Amino acid sequence: MKNPDIQARLYAGVDGGGTKCRVRLRDAAGQLLGQAEGGPANIRLGLNMVWANMLDALSQALQQAGRSDAYEHIAIGLGLAGIADAGDVERTIKAGPRFAHCDAASDAHTACLGAFSGRDGAILISGTGSAGYAWVGGKAHPVGGWGFEVCDYGSAADLGREAIRIALQAVDGLAPKSAFTDAMLRQFGGHPADIVHWVTTAKPRDYGALAPMIMGYANQNDIVAVPLVEKQAHDIGRYIARLIELGADKVCLVGGMAPVFAPWLSPAARSALAEPEQDALDGAILMAHGAPNGLTPTKVTA
Repeated sequence: MKNPDIQARLYAGVDGGGTKCRVRLRDAAGQLLGQAEGGPANIRLGLNMVWANMLDALSQALQQAGRSDAYEHIAIGLGLAGIADAGDVERTIKAGPRFAHCDAASDAHTACLGAFSGRDGAILISGTGSAGYAWVGGKAHPVGGWGFEVCDYGSAADLGREAIRIALQAVDGLAPKSAFTDAMLRQFGGHPADIVHWVTTAKPRDYGALAPMIMGYANQNDIVAVPLVEKQAHDIGRYIARLIELGADKVCLVGGMAPVFAPWLSPAARSALAEPEQDALDGAILMAHGAPNGLTPTKVTA
């Protein structure tokens, strides 16, 4: 959504996921003015909450910059988890305040824009959740990213979920016990019923919070933890192979779990990787300047 009567003075980019959102603020010349974090910004958590979290982080970034510009003088690009189609884009934009320019896309799209400075390429996000994405010839090719309930392979949340499952199988004698499975059980209170109570209200980020402990045991060659991590690395490799098949020359592995899983990847998967030129926040700022959102041929109108 663009207001043709007002010229943007500032450009903001948002990178929002299931755990937190980040906002970066630049001036028209590209100078960094401020950056801040806020609460979760996956649109599936509710647009009212998502906008409250993003605007709080934007306010912090403006304070850092010593600016008090009205939203009408800010162009903003939103790269948010949970955006899957043009309808999501329209609903997201219309739920927020009026900016000089506002456009929204998946966090995968803005990460890909940033990684290759707007050129063709592919990224694989591995964080709390996961999503693969190729931008080739002006066309978007999402791979995965369908949500924790059915997907999120190669992520912290999926690793945590699989660890809980194998720990319960160990209790039942369906899988081997190890120092890791014992530690997993203690993590929740020492009894399988404690896990049942926990999962009743647990969110993806809660599962993802188990990743450091799991990785610790895997790095100690625990016989149960190692295959769990190897499975995540294998799933990442499958995503990378598919993105190359779709026409990307290289894939950038990004997200909080990227450096954690990277050493576990196969040589073939590692050979396809490239370092990102910019991050998802600067990709979102490219969209604030008018780069396509990958979902709609034209910008959403009021």
